[in-house]
Amino acid sequence: MARPKSENVQINISIPAEWKKELENLARIYSVEEGETVTFLDLMRRGIQEKYQLGVRDNE
Repeated sequence: MARPKSENVQINISIPAEWKKELENLARIYSVEEGETVTFLDLMRRGIQEKYQLGVRDNE
């Protein structure tokens, strides 16, 4: 069975290694608080969404 087509796009960015380390640490804290796995990429998505007030979408 074919996967449903996603409207998401993939981009590649570079961030300082220290930012990634800090985001991973924050993601661990959020994971415990929320009771589910949160990745540093989830935090980046949330931050961009909040900063620019983008429409809410479920992560696919």
